[in-house]
Amino acid sequence: MADPHTLYESYRYYSDMAGKVTTKGQITIPLDIREELGIQPGSIVEFEVTDDAVLVRKRSDAGGRGMSLVARLRGTSTTDLTTDEIMRLTRE
Repeated sequence: MADPHTLYESYRYYSDMAGKVTTKGQITIPLDIREELGIQPGSIVEFEVTDDAVLVRKRSDAGGRGMSLVARLRGTSTTDLTTDEIMRLTRE
């Protein structure tokens, strides 16, 4: 098995933080780790498996709620105004 301490230079090992997997396969990420990584409800995380270790990483390109809202609204305009015209109206 690869030494998990050498996976990443900034790797920090939290041996005192353990969790129990629920019957639904869920586990709570400790608050200290969530705060350090900026993981909030709705954040997207990725999993990397190496031998018997699992690395959980916050997806940096997730964009969060704002990006999903923009994606959902994209192409739904009901006006013939250009983006520049709309921006000009918001600044007046």
